[in-house]
Amino acid sequence: MTFWHKITHYPRLGLILLAYIAFVALGMPDGLLGVAWPSIRAHFAIPLDALGMLLAAGVTGYMTSSFFSGPLLTRLGVGKLLSLSCLLTGFALVGYTFVPAWWMMVLLGILAGLGAGAIDAGLNAYAAANFSEGVMQWLHASWGIGITLGPMIMTGGLTVWNTWHFGYRAVSIFQFLLAGGFLFTAKMWQMRTPSTHVEIPKTLPERQASLAETLRHPPVWLSIALFFLYVGGETALGTWIYTLLTESRGVAPALAGFWAGSYWATFTVGRILAGLFARRAGVNRLVSGGLAGALIGSALLISNFSPWLNLLAVVLIGFSIAPIFPAMMSGTGQRVGQRFAANTIGMQMAATGLGTAVIPGLMGVFARQVSLEVIPWCLLAVYGGLLGLYLGVTCFGVRT
Repeated sequence: MTFWHKITHYPRLGLILLAYIAFVALGMPDGLLGVAWPSIRAHFAIPLDALGMLLAAGVTGYMTSSFFSGPLLTRLGVGKLLSLSCLLTGFALVGYTFVPAWWMMVLLGILAGLGAGAIDAGLNAYAAANFSEGVMQWLHASWGIGITLGPMIMTGGLTVWNTWHFGYRAVSIFQFLLAGGFLFTAKMWQMRTPSTHVEIPKTLPERQASLAETLRHPPVWLSIALFFLYVGGETALGTWIYTLLTESRGVAPALAGFWAGSYWATFTVGRILAGLFARRAGVNRLVSGGLAGALIGSALLISNFSPWLNLLAVVLIGFSIAPIFPAMMSGTGQRVGQRFAANTIGMQMAATGLGTAVIPGLMGVFARQVSLEVIPWCLLAVYGGLLGLYLGVTCFGVRT
C-alpha cells in the first residue's frame, strides 16, 4: 500500500500529518522576525523599540481570534476555519514585503495575528477532542521545528539575496499551500468518531467555580503572572538575540542567524526529551530546574567572555526553558485548586499573548535608552523573578 493510499484509507493519519505540518507553519513566522528586524528597521527608518508596535498588533489579532474561535468553529467547521486562517496569515506575510510605510506593516500584523490565533485555537481544540495526549505533545514539538526553521530561512534570504523579503514570501507560499490542504480535507475534519487510540479526558470536578469566584481567588492572579513572565522571557531572547549579536557584539549575520536558530532548535529538542521523563521528574523539578538553567545561561550571556560562550548561553537557555510551559500548565490545578483550574487555564493563555508583546517591547525601549547589552540583564531579571514567584506560589498555593 502506497503512502498516499494509507492516508486516504486511514483518514485520521492524514489529519495528524496535516496538523503536524500546520504547527510547523504556525511557528515559522515567529522565527522570522528576530533575524529580519535589523533589516526591517533600516528599510523603514524606524527606531529600535518600534518592534513593540508590531508585536502588540500581532497579539491584538491573536487574542481576538482565539477568543472568538468557539463560535467560528461552530459556524465554519474546523477545516474551513483553518483554511481561512492560513489564507489570512499568508496574505499578511506577503503584504509585509510590498507595503511602503511602517504603519501599514503594523496593520498587517493584526491580520497575521488573527490568522495565527485561529489556527492555534482551532487545531488545539480539535486535537484535544480527537487525538491522544502523545500526539498533542508532538504537535507542540512541531511548532518548535517551525520556529527553528524560520531564522534559517530568513538568514538564507539575507545572505544569498540580501533581502528580508525572501523569508516572508517563502513562508507565505507555505501558508497558501496549507490553506489549500485544509480546504481539500474540510470534510475529514468534521469527523467526531472516537478512536481506540484516543485517551478519554479526565472528568472535571462536579462544581466548577464561576468566573467571578475565580477572579477573586488570589492564587489565580499569581498563576497568570507566571505565564506572563515565562512567555515574555521565551519570546524576548528569540526576538533580540540576532540584533544583540550583530549590532552590539560584532557577530557576522550568517553566524548570528545560526545562533538564533540554535535557540529554538535546542528548545525543541528539550521539549521532546522532557516528554520522556516528565512523569518521573514531576512538575516542580522540571520548572525549578529549567529556571535554574535559564539563570545560568543569562549570566553567561551577560559575561560575554567569548563568542562560543555566547552560543553556549543561548543553547543552555533554550534547552532549559523548554519543559516549563507544559509543566506549569499541567500544574495549574495544584497551584490554584481544581475548582478554579478550568477558568484559570483560559486566563493563563491570554496572559501569554500579553507577555509576548509587553516584555520584548519593554526590552526594546530599555535597549534604545541604554544599549543592547541591557537585554541579557533583563532576561536575568525575568527568570529570577519567575523563579521567585514560582517558588512562592508552589509553597503557599492552594492544592485542593
